[in-house]
Amino acid sequence: MKVMLHKNDLGHLSVYVPKKDLEEEVVEQTTTTEGKILTLANGWQLSFDGLEDDAKLPQTFRARKL
Repeated sequence: MKVMLHKNDLGHLSVYVPKKDLEEEVVEQTTTTEGKILTLANGWQLSFDGLEDDAKLPQTFRARKL
């Protein structure tokens, strides 16, 4: 699914999922050999391939829900 990563007003990383009209703050980031896993405040875990720490935001990425 396509999601948009951006910094919210408080400077925290947030994820917006357009198809679900869902915006949640990232509460945990885990780096694996396959990429990054972001855990959202609602409990969702999204896997990103090739997501870098210094990516310019806001930006749209392809993510997989775990």
